[in-house]
Amino acid sequence: MLLLGIDIGTSSVKVCVVDAADQRVIASAQYPEQESPIISLQTGWAEQSPDMWWQQTGQAIALCHKKGGYNPKDISAIGIAYQMHGLVLVDKKHQVLRNSIIWCDSRAVEIGDKAFEDLGHEACLSHMLNSPGNFTASKLAWVKQNEPEIYDRVDKVMLPGDYIAMKLTGEITTSASALSEGIFFDFQFNGLSKDIIDYFGFNDGLFPIVKPVFSSHGRIKPEVAAALQLTTGIPVTYKAGDQPNNALSLNVLKPGEVAATAGTSGVIYGVSDQLTYDSQSRVNTFAHVNYTNERKRLGVLLCINGTGSLYRWIKSAFGSAVSYPQMNEIAKKAPLGSDGLRILPFGNGAERMLNNKQVGAHLQNIDLNLHTQAHIFRAANEGIACAFRYGLDIMRENGMQPTMIRAGKTNMFLSELFTETFVNATGIPVELYNNDGSLGAALGAGIGAEIFSSATEAFSNSRVTACVEPTTTDAFEEVYQGWKAVLDQHLSN
Repeated sequence: MLLLGIDIGTSSVKVCVVDAADQRVIASAQYPEQESPIISLQTGWAEQSPDMWWQQTGQAIALCHKKGGYNPKDISAIGIAYQMHGLVLVDKKHQVLRNSIIWCDSRAVEIGDKAFEDLGHEACLSHMLNSPGNFTASKLAWVKQNEPEIYDRVDKVMLPGDYIAMKLTGEITTSASALSEGIFFDFQFNGLSKDIIDYFGFNDGLFPIVKPVFSSHGRIKPEVAAALQLTTGIPVTYKAGDQPNNALSLNVLKPGEVAATAGTSGVIYGVSDQLTYDSQSRVNTFAHVNYTNERKRLGVLLCINGTGSLYRWIKSAFGSAVSYPQMNEIAKKAPLGSDGLRILPFGNGAERMLNNKQVGAHLQNIDLNLHTQAHIFRAANEGIACAFRYGLDIMRENGMQPTMIRAGKTNMFLSELFTETFVNATGIPVELYNNDGSLGAALGAGIGAEIFSSATEAFSNSRVTACVEPTTTDAFEEVYQGWKAVLDQHLSN
């Protein structure tokens, strides 16, 4: 029995086909090879076309089929992971009304901050566990205020994964986890937030039917099945945001367990059984994939907007002639601390952990007679790792005390240098696994379709490929304090 996992990322769509019998990946593919464009019509704006995601999904599935090794007709369930917080609006005919305002768009910061003040900090934090900030609810309010002709035509508000499921099945559903990531969910009443709905003047009818993450979100339509070479009627049985899904892919489901990822953005995601929140909403709490009214499982999320995106920019600006693996080897030629060169990776929208400030990316202390390409590459690694450490300290303030972090050996964790730098910056060992978001989505589909009796069975063959321990934390502390001094300087401006 085969499972199909689809991961709708910012950079590309990744898919994989998994044999449920042994959880082995039979084939995987991504599309496109180059990073997908982000549309930025104004400074701080970030949009993508939902139709682009759908076309890329078809292309990635087709590439997977071409690799062979399985019969597409044997796929029996589909799971979807997706970039969180994106706003997708459709009319009654399921036609997209505008580009999606995606996670790193900053246009709604002031709207969210005003709602936080008007509704009251305690009311927002105790009920939604977050400030409305720059999340989906505030983005929807921006459309209502600035594009009323579009807002008036909206039939349903969705997240990116809801849209892909709709294209596959014709049905529109959501979950408590999805509503919570949009700041539409009230954890005290376990339903749509009346405070948010009333404050922004939204209509309850804009929101899809709520289903568990692990359940049927519709069955694939005949015409779609034919186009994708799949069997008509197979169900979409799992749908979750990329960070809860990354945690699932690493079997991070119990309180105290922690996952990390360093793709376009960087995230540390810890599971709690408490309705916890940061008083400044610098780290955020959402319903995890296994959240229920009776058994609270929350994901405490630290997000850094610019990790892989910074490294991509550094490559484009300073290393276009080399590959990412070559960049990592070149970076090793520079010493720890990059001879004082410091890089802040905050150039991809408002940063939640910096109170939604747009600090920008910075290269500081450049010595034209000393610093080389190797220094720049290493300083980028160190700057990203220091940003993780900065955010982790905020998580520690809020009671999250990880002793081990799990990560998939993908994106920046493919780099031995970055992994070692991350471990020494945080002081926490990292366990690496050979998995990614599409594998998590496929296994989630198996759980939702009850092909697996439990999550334990779904991950029965998961193995640690490496465990990286801290070795130079004392030396790196000096690097971190120098980096933090640069950040503090820019925060005070």
